Amino acid sequence: GWAILAGMLLVPQKIIHERVNPISWVLQRLYHPFFVAAMKLRYVTLTVAVLLVLSTIPPLIGLKATPLVGPWLAERFPALARALPGLGREFMPPLDEGDLLYMPTTDPAISVTKARQLLQQTDRLIKTFPEVHHVFGKIGRAETATDPAPLSMVETTIMLEPDRTRWRKRRVERWFSSLPEGLKKYTGLTYFWPEVRPITVEELSYGWTAPDGTNVPGLDDVVAFPGVTNAWTMPIKTRIDMLSTGIKTPVGIKIMGDNLATLGGLAERIAAEVRTLPGTLSAYPEKTVGGKYVEFDINRDEIARYGLRVMDVQDVILTALGGMNITQTVEGLERYPVNLRYKRELRDNLPALRRTLVPTPAGAQVPLTQLAEVRIVEGPPMIRSENSRKTAWIFVDLTTTDVVGWIDRAKALLAERVEIPAGYNLVWSGQYEYIQEATSRLKFIIPLTAVVIVLLLYLHSRSWFRTVVVLLAVPFSLVGAVWILWLLDYHLSLAVFIGMIALAGLDAETGMVMLLYLDNSYERFKAAGRMNSIGELWDAIHDGAVMRIRPKTMTVATTFIGLVPLLWAEGTGADTMRRLAAPMIGGLTTSFIMELLIYPVIFMVAKQFELRRLQRVAAT
Repeated sequence: GWAILAGMLLVPQKIIHERVNPISWVLQRLYHPFFVAAMKLRYVTLTVAVLLVLSTIPPLIGLKATPLVGPWLAERFPALARALPGLGREFMPPLDEGDLLYMPTTDPAISVTKARQLLQQTDRLIKTFPEVHHVFGKIGRAETATDPAPLSMVETTIMLEPDRTRWRKRRVERWFSSLPEGLKKYTGLTYFWPEVRPITVEELSYGWTAPDGTNVPGLDDVVAFPGVTNAWTMPIKTRIDMLSTGIKTPVGIKIMGDNLATLGGLAERIAAEVRTLPGTLSAYPEKTVGGKYVEFDINRDEIARYGLRVMDVQDVILTALGGMNITQTVEGLERYPVNLRYKRELRDNLPALRRTLVPTPAGAQVPLTQLAEVRIVEGPPMIRSENSRKTAWIFVDLTTTDVVGWIDRAKALLAERVEIPAGYNLVWSGQYEYIQEATSRLKFIIPLTAVVIVLLLYLHSRSWFRTVVVLLAVPFSLVGAVWILWLLDYHLSLAVFIGMIALAGLDAETGMVMLLYLDNSYERFKAAGRMNSIGELWDAIHDGAVMRIRPKTMTVATTFIGLVPLLWAEGTGADTMRRLAAPMIGGLTTSFIMELLIYPVIFMVAKQFELRRLQRVAAT
C-alpha cells in the first residue's frame, strides 16, 4: 500500500492535456451542444436566467405576497397558492436531544395530594409507550431557594429508548408509492426514501395519521386531563430558554400593566383567541389570581381587652402553623434545626385553626377565634414583574416550527379582536426573542460582509465588470437553494443562513475561476492575432469554457459526495446538518449549470461590443 502511494506521489507523472483526457473529452462532448444553443440564443438565455432568479420569489415569500402577478395567480390558482405559502422562519431547527421533557401546567390552587396523584397517573400512562425507557417526574419546587416553581408546574423527564429500531414503525406515502414493488426495489428508491420507517419524536409526542386515515394517538393524547395544559419540549433546550427568557414553550406572550385582575382577564382573552390559530397546540395563561390563602384579621380591640399585643398573636400563629426553629442539634459533623409547630391534624382545617389557644399575660388560654377572624381568601399565586411592571405570562406550544409566521398571524388576529387598555402592552417572548436578536445582527453583518467581498473582488480584478459578473454567481445559486428548501419543507433559520453564506463564498470562488479561464483564452487569442471577427471571439470563449468544465465538475462532484449523505443523517444534530447542507446542494446544482451557460453568454455580449468598437476605430 505504501509503495503504491509513494509511486503515485513521488514518481514524476506525465500531465495529460485536457483535449486528450478521456474524462474531459466526454464532459466536453456533453457540454458542447448546450454551449452552442446558449450562445446562439444569447438574449433568450439571459431572459431565462433572469426569470429563473425571479422564480425564487413565490417560494421564498409566498405566492400571495409576490409583487405584480402574485395576487392575480393566487386568485385564479388557489391550489398553487396553497403549495407556495412562503418559507417559514425559525431561530434554529429542532434539536433531537434523545429525551423529552413533559411540562404540564394546572390550576395554582391544586392540593399536594391531588398534584401527587396527577404526577403518578401521567407517569404511568407515559410509561405504557414502547418508545419510553424511563420516566422521572417532579412537581413543585426543589429544596432550594433558587427554584421558584409553583406546585401547579410538573416536570417529567422522559428517557426514550436509544435503539430506534425498537420503536414502532409507520408507513409513509411517497411520490413513487404507486410504482411496482420490483421497480422500487431495483432502482433503490426505497433505500433513500423508505416507505416504512420508525416514528419520529414529534409523532411520538403528538401522534400521526396512517395512510388509511386512522389517527394513532401520541403522548399528548394519552395524558390529556381536564384542567391540565400540556407542553412538550427537550430538557437542555428548556433549561436554556428558561434561563434566558423565562419561557418554557416555543412562544410566550408577556402582558405588562398595573392591575393583576386586568392582566388576568387580558391573558384569558388572548389565550382563547390564539387557540383558534392553525398551528397552536395549547395556550395556557398563568393565573394572576386564584391562589388560596389563610388570612388572619386580628381584632385590635379584642386583644387589648386581654392585655395582648399584635406581635403576641402573630408569634402564636407563626409557631403553630409555619413553625419556628428554636434550636439545632449536632449529629457528628451535621447540624439539623429543631422546628416547633402543631401537629398536622391541628392545623389542616379552619375549625382547628380557630381553636388555636393564645396565652395571655394573666395565664389564661384564649381561642384564636375570639381574637381574630380566620378565613380563606383568594390572591395572586405568584406576582411576576419585569421592568418594574406587573406581568402576566401566556405559554403557547405549537405544532409548527414556523414561529415567526405564527406570531405574524397572531398579531393580526389580536389587533382585530382584542382591545388592549391604555397603560398595558404585549411583549412576544420565547424563540421570537432569539430570532429578533439574530435578525438585528444579521442586518448589520451581511451588508458589511457584502461590501468587504465586493472591495476584495475589485482589488483583485481591477474591473467593475468582472466584479459584477463574479457576483452574479450568488443569485444563480439562490435559485437552487430556495427551491430545495421549499421541496424539503425547511424553514429559514440560522443553520440555513450559514449554509447560504458558505454557498455564496464557494460560488463566488468558482465564478472567479470561470471568468479567469475566459479572460486567459481571450487574451491568448488576441495575442495570437486571432481576434478579428465574431467567429474568432466565439472560438476563444468556447476554448475557455470547455477548459473549465472538468474543474467545475470536480468541485461540484466532491461537494455533493460530502454533503448529500447529510440529507439522510439520523441522530442528535442531524436536523441542523440537513438544513446546513440542503441550500449548498441545491445552490451548487443551479450555479453549476448557469455558470457554464450564462457566463460565456455575458462575456460574449460584452466583448462583441468591444470588438465592434475596435473595428470601427481601426476602420477610421
